[in-house]
Amino acid sequence: MNSIERITAALNHQEADRVPAYPILAGVTRKLVGASYEKWSTDAETCANAYIKAVREYDLDCVVSLIDLSIECTAWGQEMIFSEQDAAHPNYKNCVIKEIEDYEKIKKADYRTCERMMMHIDVCKRLVAEFKGEKPVIAFVFGPLGTLSMLRNQSAMYMDLYDDPDAVKGAAREIAATLKEYAEALCDVGVNAIMWDTLFASGSIMSKQMWVEMEADLMRELSAAVRAKGCLNMIHNCGEKIYFDVQIDAIQPAAISFLYPPDDCEDFADCKAKYGDKVTLIGCVPPTNVVLGTDEEWDQICRDQIDAMAKGGGFILATGCEFPSGSPLDRAKRMVDVAKTYGVYHK
Repeated sequence: MNSIERITAALNHQEADRVPAYPILAGVTRKLVGASYEKWSTDAETCANAYIKAVREYDLDCVVSLIDLSIECTAWGQEMIFSEQDAAHPNYKNCVIKEIEDYEKIKKADYRTCERMMMHIDVCKRLVAEFKGEKPVIAFVFGPLGTLSMLRNQSAMYMDLYDDPDAVKGAAREIAATLKEYAEALCDVGVNAIMWDTLFASGSIMSKQMWVEMEADLMRELSAAVRAKGCLNMIHNCGEKIYFDVQIDAIQPAAISFLYPPDDCEDFADCKAKYGDKVTLIGCVPPTNVVLGTDEEWDQICRDQIDAMAKGGGFILATGCEFPSGSPLDRAKRMVDVAKTYGVYHK
């Protein structure tokens, strides 16, 4: 099997030749092309070449175009900070939304005028040209509430949700209208799926009821637009106590990439039993272990995830979030090697 056949089997809850694997390599791939972090995250050719080299060198089964969580917010003029060791992030000392009245300023933007959104579309176009028919290309997009938090800052926005939820939701709706057209443009370049980062849909940030009230309907509309384009929806959420049930209802994802067990499951085996026939599970090796512990301990964690969730298909071995940007890459190869040996399905 090639990678796209292997991933397709997993998405259809079938056992392939082996467990598919993709350690989430994002900013760390800049090392493979000798680029600065800023160059990697702002130049489409550099970024795409780094991803291509990572996929080829480590034989990843798919590529997810995670650059950073600040791609989308720049459409509203958010000032960015670039550094060498960390992903680009907003200058929180100069947020676009400085006070609650500023939410009214957030209106639907034209993604075509946003340099970083267009750069990401170009990256995906290059990845599709390289891997089409061989490996799935999945475009990573931050959801409406997440994007809004980049314009305000998460803690302040959370307080605003209590003080004036209508103002927050109104701005989120304008952002969602922008993301809809942006996601459609990504689908048009030939990506196989959109992976939505739904950061707020976890117990570590907000209650399940609040997420349903604030973002579920927006995500329902966004995911419907992606399906209309013939692409799959996926979710990434590395928060604790992620809400599988309400997100599955709203988004109907083909797969969920996660780090911790859902809020209604005791552990990963319980997650497999409860949700394994509803959605493909992606994860859930802690990225902190990329730099902690021994190689043998790393391998065992990978095997433990296979033991808990691989039986019957519907599982992709991955880190629960991206590799630390300053880490070595040797454990990416070890993860794939574990999938190729320990993760073989015996029929």
